[in-house]
Amino acid sequence: MKKVHITTLGCSKNIVDSEFLTGQLQANNFEVIEQPEDSDVIIINTCGFIQSAKEESIQAILEALRLKEDDPAKKVYVAGCLSQRYKPEIEKEMPEVDAIFGTEDYQAILNSLGKNHQAMDNIHRMRVVSTPRHFAYLKISEGCNHTCSFCAIPLIRGKHRSRSIESLLEESKKLADNGAKELLLVSQDSSYYGKDLYGRQAIVELLSELEKISGIEWIRVLYWYPTNFPKDVIPFMKSSNKMVPYIDMPIQHISSKMLKIMRRGDTRDSLLKLYTMFRQEIPEVALRTTLILGHPGESDEDFHELKNFIRDIKFDRLGTFTYSDEENTSAFENAGKVDTKIAEYRQAELMEIQKNISFELNQKYIGKKLKVLIDLFDINTQTYYARTFRDAPEIDNEVIIQANSDFECKPGEFAGILVTDASEYELYGTFISK
Repeated sequence: MKKVHITTLGCSKNIVDSEFLTGQLQANNFEVIEQPEDSDVIIINTCGFIQSAKEESIQAILEALRLKEDDPAKKVYVAGCLSQRYKPEIEKEMPEVDAIFGTEDYQAILNSLGKNHQAMDNIHRMRVVSTPRHFAYLKISEGCNHTCSFCAIPLIRGKHRSRSIESLLEESKKLADNGAKELLLVSQDSSYYGKDLYGRQAIVELLSELEKISGIEWIRVLYWYPTNFPKDVIPFMKSSNKMVPYIDMPIQHISSKMLKIMRRGDTRDSLLKLYTMFRQEIPEVALRTTLILGHPGESDEDFHELKNFIRDIKFDRLGTFTYSDEENTSAFENAGKVDTKIAEYRQAELMEIQKNISFELNQKYIGKKLKVLIDLFDINTQTYYARTFRDAPEIDNEVIIQANSDFECKPGEFAGILVTDASEYELYGTFISK
């Protein structure tokens, strides 16, 4: 069995896990291929965060098992969050699955294939990046210490575990040598980084060292937690040449009543104080958040308060989920469940508000010059797709630029553009410099 296919589902942290696994496989002379039907082994790296993600993971497993029906010699392995959480159920409902593994279970996967696993200290040296080479995710920690009412991640991934600054620097230098221009730091709670390892919040110490790496031009941190947001981040962001002024901080709600029910540790006033500080200290800062609609206990009044807050703050980027009822979380036992249709209606209404806000904000860029990072060139339409510092890949807005004979750019290059038009979620421009 020499050909392996990995299907990766879920968040950017799962992407990193699959990249580590790919490196381990290649180091042991396996060929990791794109087409599952041509493989000897299919590994499904699943997500189990919310119901829709679980359904997607189950569908991927079933598709792999259909390929196994046509080729009984093919092996199907299930790994990741879903199998960490529901191994007995998968064994019972899908006995055709050949092996089931939890999260980061590289050693067991390699052992099942009769090969050796490299220790975690060396694993980042073997990582094979699957994103475009000019950007890469850097997973700075694993797990989470919070007990948010709706979230099963601590049950799946365990307590917060920071990686050492030394190991992250070594990995980041390798990523830069491979062509990375942008590092995206990911974790369950970036605010907590270092506290378990060094006895203090050490994210700025890490950022200070990452900034010294030659070749890296943008550093972006995802998943700040508001309750313990490190106060030294903003002064560092103001003085940094590489850390982009972009704050991704999922707040989930704004009603103090709902925040208490959600076990968030925040209040409306504490969050408003944070956002006021962000905008006062760094006027050009890009603010991104994520919200949950329809959590048990959410009333029409709570939703109305949330809408007004969104209109007042005018987030640059905003994502939403409807509440997913997850076993063994405190919200699962809560009274006051909100009808699914009501939650979906609230989500649609909120996203319509955000669409108008995004359009209004984007219109202000028409006629302005911006620096962008080129992500993709479509040779068929002669179109470039790029991002500003306000945009994380795969989740935020795009800048669309038509090719012209005066400027020839490649993915991974920075360029200067003039914004000529804007829609709700896109800017349109022309090249003016490289």
